[in-house]
Amino acid sequence: MHARFLDEHLEEAFEVMADMVIHPIFADIDLEREVVVEEIAMYEDSPGELITDYLTRAIFNGHPLGKSVLGTTKIIGAITPDQIRGYHGSHYTLPNMVVAAAGNVDQEPVVELAQRHLAAGSAAAAPVAVKPGPPRTATSACFYEKDTQQYHVCFGGPGLSRHSGKRFTLSILDGILGGSASSRLFQEVRDKRGLAYSVYSFDALYSDNGLVGVYFGCRGDSVAEATSIVVDQIRSIMKDGVTAEELSRAKESAKGRLVLSMETTHNRMSRLGKLTVTDSEILPLDEIIARIEAVNADDVRSLARELFEPDRLSAVAIGPDGKVFEKALIALGEVRQLEMRIC
Repeated sequence: MHARFLDEHLEEAFEVMADMVIHPIFADIDLEREVVVEEIAMYEDSPGELITDYLTRAIFNGHPLGKSVLGTTKIIGAITPDQIRGYHGSHYTLPNMVVAAAGNVDQEPVVELAQRHLAAGSAAAAPVAVKPGPPRTATSACFYEKDTQQYHVCFGGPGLSRHSGKRFTLSILDGILGGSASSRLFQEVRDKRGLAYSVYSFDALYSDNGLVGVYFGCRGDSVAEATSIVVDQIRSIMKDGVTAEELSRAKESAKGRLVLSMETTHNRMSRLGKLTVTDSEILPLDEIIARIEAVNADDVRSLARELFEPDRLSAVAIGPDGKVFEKALIALGEVRQLEMRIC
């Protein structure tokens, strides 16, 4: 929960928000249940978004990381009001809550407000969280049959944790490979050949693991060619590295996004809250920029070899005909042959 208001209303706004967090009435649960079910249906009708969930499931199969944060209509329909209240009572407690603020505000008044208005949340001690073991990642190729106009394809594998010192190198690698309009994948797949409207690389960093991936959506007769280009560009970075121009451009882009994101109080507040909740390192802006600048071409090539090694990659696709995806897997050639299954 968050709010933006004039600094003179800090105390009143904090009190209202704290009351909503500590003493929710859970009105209209059935109505909200229907809203979530509709959200799930909308998401399932968006294969370009759904495909990344399928890749996560393939990489972290059987582990909680592989499950959708939205849940399923069956689970949402079965949750009872008592279960919701029980979850709230055991998790929304003072030891678990984080308060983050940014703007024209001092820390001491916020701490005092938290102690005064959130103390009721410490009445029920939160249970000791039992963390699941680290995921045992596996490689697979899964095809999901759906009557779509495009084929939506993802390749990817395990990545880095949010605590890894290589995360700054990953941001540069992502920018060069497919994270921007000047990236290799965007230029080679979209601008030069017009094979896809949407093509990009992405990553997700979790507490002790992560993932990296590449996505593109195109017509069936372009899937194999687009796959070959993606593989060729990954191979090229792994073998030959990146140019000085690519490295410089990616660094400037990363620094620019970072500095611009810090221009709003909302982003500053969110950053502090997320880093605190995830027990991550909170670095000054100047140090982050210094770490980005310290990344060199050898770092990028080394990380590409580590994360995009063929034996680590899984592949998933959504489309009307699995044979098209099979041909794309064959187009991987020397990289790797994955046996496709219908999921």
